[in-house]
Amino acid sequence: MHRFLIVIEKAGKNYSAYSPDLPGCAATGKTREEAEERMHEAIEMHVRGLLEDGQCLFNPPQ
Repeated sequence: MHRFLIVIEKAGKNYSAYSPDLPGCAATGKTREEAEERMHEAIEMHVRGLLEDGQCLFNPPQ
């Protein structure tokens, strides 16, 4: 199981969320809680897509 940092920001009348570890993975919501819930769903879908495409989640140290 992996853990990802989620950044949640107030954006006008709603909230936006993203994970610096997963470029392109973002979500929004009317409340902080909604943005967080949607972000968890977005991360799950993003990671599933990476795995299906055979892409590595992390670059191992060399």
